[in-house]
Amino acid sequence: MRSIALVSLACLWVAPVLGQGEPPVVRGLTFEGNSYYDDLTLQSRIATTNSSWLARTPLLRWTKFGTTRTFSEFQFRRDVLGLEVFYKYSGFREVAIDTTVQREDGAVSITIRIEEGEPIRVGQLAVEGLDALPDREDLVRDLPLAVGDVFNRYTLNATMDTLALRLRNDGYPAATVDTATRADSASRRAEVRLIARPGVPAVFGRLEVVGGDAIDDAFIASLVTARAGTPYRLDALYRSQRALYQTELFRFASVGIDTSRYREGDPVVPIRVDVTEGRAHRARGAAGFATNDCFRVGAGWTARNFLGNGRVVDVSGQLSKIGVGEPVGFGAENSICSALAEDSVGSRQANYGLDVTLRRAGFLAPDNTLSLSLFSERRSEFKVYLREEVGAGISVTRETQAQVPITLSYRVSFGETRANDVVFCQFFNACAAADVAQLRERRVLATLTASAVRQRINNLLDPTRGSILSAEATLSSRYLGSSRLTQFARFVAEASFYTPLSREVVLALHAKAGAIVAPEIDLSSGRTNFIPPEQRFYAGGPNDIRGYERNELGPVVYVVPSSAVQPDGTIDPDSLGLVRPSATGGNRVAIANAELRLPTPFLGDRFRLGVFVDAGALWNGGETPKPRITPGLGLRVNSPLGPIRLDVGYNRYRLEPGPVYTSTSDANLLQIASGFVGERRRDWTINFSIGHAF
Repeated sequence: MRSIALVSLACLWVAPVLGQGEPPVVRGLTFEGNSYYDDLTLQSRIATTNSSWLARTPLLRWTKFGTTRTFSEFQFRRDVLGLEVFYKYSGFREVAIDTTVQREDGAVSITIRIEEGEPIRVGQLAVEGLDALPDREDLVRDLPLAVGDVFNRYTLNATMDTLALRLRNDGYPAATVDTATRADSASRRAEVRLIARPGVPAVFGRLEVVGGDAIDDAFIASLVTARAGTPYRLDALYRSQRALYQTELFRFASVGIDTSRYREGDPVVPIRVDVTEGRAHRARGAAGFATNDCFRVGAGWTARNFLGNGRVVDVSGQLSKIGVGEPVGFGAENSICSALAEDSVGSRQANYGLDVTLRRAGFLAPDNTLSLSLFSERRSEFKVYLREEVGAGISVTRETQAQVPITLSYRVSFGETRANDVVFCQFFNACAAADVAQLRERRVLATLTASAVRQRINNLLDPTRGSILSAEATLSSRYLGSSRLTQFARFVAEASFYTPLSREVVLALHAKAGAIVAPEIDLSSGRTNFIPPEQRFYAGGPNDIRGYERNELGPVVYVVPSSAVQPDGTIDPDSLGLVRPSATGGNRVAIANAELRLPTPFLGDRFRLGVFVDAGALWNGGETPKPRITPGLGLRVNSPLGPIRLDVGYNRYRLEPGPVYTSTSDANLLQIASGFVGERRRDWTINFSIGHAF
């Protein structure tokens, strides 16, 4: 009664404050005294809302850019009463709420003071009706509500739903859970009984497909993991529905109990599959711009249910380096694409890709997808290499019950990789022109790759909670069909974690580690461990160590034209500006990132900040890693494609020391200096991209 009286007095006091005319603008809304629920949770429970930051700030109100929200006395009364009910339903029966509304110049500032009081807590929790089940302990383990917790009825409802769901995944399709509670306000103690009624255990029965037209019903049924005669599992219905959507054949798919043929207590559960087929063909196109691609375009065409049995054929093509690469260059490297002016390796020719893929869902089992592909491509890594190849691939992906897709793929290609001669010379001991030519020859590369990804995030483009774990192992061997010069084993593992620190602040963590090993090969200059440049690790840029330019971290060699070399073999001091670094990559990599993502003080729903620290090392086996740490600050703008990201990273390090090479008259390479250290042009690195770094 005391709390209701306080609310009534508060609401009566509000009335004379408001006056007549236009409704006042809400310039301030604060909560005091709350600890069980944070401010954002309470704000989500009421309709009275604070105006945006731009509409509240005196110096910026005139811009009218902010969102103005007005005050309603009637709605505010409902909000206060609603908060009291919310708290009492959450176990705080002694809650008392008081309010203050201050009016000034057509605006109001609202303060809501909450005295939560002592909550009622769960003193006894009993689960009945499960004693006859062999896995009772598993069913009741880690329920949302436990002895000692606040007697929150929202949590109690979640506990009932959790237990019912576990029973339905244990073979009981008609399982229900009721509750009986008794709460004593005087002792602040509650007794809770969960009454489970599992019902009759059941198995899956006959399956009926409804809605299939061009796609054969037998194929649709083959994708359903809920097989007749197997124990009923609700998860099996969800997995089957997900498998139907993943085929890209259906606009709508539903897998559930056929209620027209099922009666509660039946030991056999019939299944009904409802589908609506999607369009048989789809064409797509795209055009864009990227710092390391200049202008780029792409197009694709997809045929669904190609020749029946749910086959999907996809034809796609991409073209990049438009403006800087032949034959589609028009001098853009001197203007808008100036970042590519120094990339003599990968940006002098247009990059392209043409791919034809045939996919077949339900290959040998409902959870398997088979893919066959043919491809032709020219791709490059900034200032490192250019790769041209044609080939084919086959892969099988299995979606496990734990929702961890595992992929096994075999890929064979015939092509060549071009890189700076100094890379071959320094790291593969191939300094003679004949050795470099041998390593650049077109040859067969055949790889067998196994990979797995565990993804548990709440948003694909902008995750705020969850984790992503992945691992990949690649083997290239002459026993698989590779050339003797392209044999190696490559291992990579990555992990990302996203933790909300509040409703609007997220801590994102990321780690990556990788290693490559290769057998020795014979060259005219001796034996060496050769790892193709396109398989080596590279670091630096917008997606890993943001204080560095792309591929700038790690081992480097330096190149100087012969015209800058004096007769005594030293570099002309006036020509030091002609010395150019060349990234070589490494066969070991370790990267760690931490980023705090938070809203900006204004327009926080559109703009966000990222405060980050990136650390990592790139090195070759047998060497000592040299970790580098670069902090920075970034701005993110929300878009339908993901956050548009501008990052500025601080880098206090110089480039790695390395040898200096020049070309001789007979096209061989000559080392003229060692331990040369290049200077970075500035301490700040600016990176622009779309999507989070991890």
